[in-house]
Amino acid sequence: MGDGIQWLVGATSSSGWVLDVHFARGIGVDELALRLGATLGPRPEPMTDAELADLDIDAYPDRGPGSAVIRVGEDAGWAFAITYGPYIERLAEVSRDGVEAVHYHYNSEHPPTIVLYARDGRTVCGFGLCEESNRYGHEPDLLLPDLVAAGILRRDGQTYRHPRIDDYGDYCDRKRLGLAVFEERFGLSLPRSALAEDPLPVYAIMGSPAPDFEEISAWAAAKGRPLPDTHLRLIPACLRKEYERSTNGA
Repeated sequence: MGDGIQWLVGATSSSGWVLDVHFARGIGVDELALRLGATLGPRPEPMTDAELADLDIDAYPDRGPGSAVIRVGEDAGWAFAITYGPYIERLAEVSRDGVEAVHYHYNSEHPPTIVLYARDGRTVCGFGLCEESNRYGHEPDLLLPDLVAAGILRRDGQTYRHPRIDDYGDYCDRKRLGLAVFEERFGLSLPRSALAEDPLPVYAIMGSPAPDFEEISAWAAAKGRPLPDTHLRLIPACLRKEYERSTNGA
């Protein structure tokens, strides 16, 4: 028995404020990485969630070139990719050619947490946790029987069994109830250790190769600064800013 996904409620990556996971059934981790934007080739050693913080991913494209990285693995028949960087929605690409895909996105600054299920290139269904009366996709009511059985909604699909959903039980428990619908219907699972201590394969999916990678790397070497990873070929945001300040002031 795996860890399921209910434990994701309230969990964050090393960013401290977001957790973004793509799941895919029907393809392996390398293909999932490709569909998310990776280029296969030499990779760095597997990294833990905490080690990703040292990469200093530039998650704000309006402040820089923008970069993103994923850590990948498999559990319970699903490949998964934990994303670090800007919000990336590629369900259509991940789920093409008959593949099933799920996207879980939690952002502490922009609720609700959204969970979407796609198949064969289109979003089938999904909803926001604690906002299940607003459902999305080409078959928005696919999970309605599950939501009714879980005691979240009444059969009309609009009325909550507990009208004041913020007032009953623990709010995190309420979110877990909605997430359990996805977990149980699709057999989803993500190991808790993926965010705790597991080193997982890493791919760059945005911002690599940085066009000025060699130039900034040479500058960093001359200045005795830590060198960026030669396999990911991403420039850490702080190193780029330091380089730009130095060269612009020269």
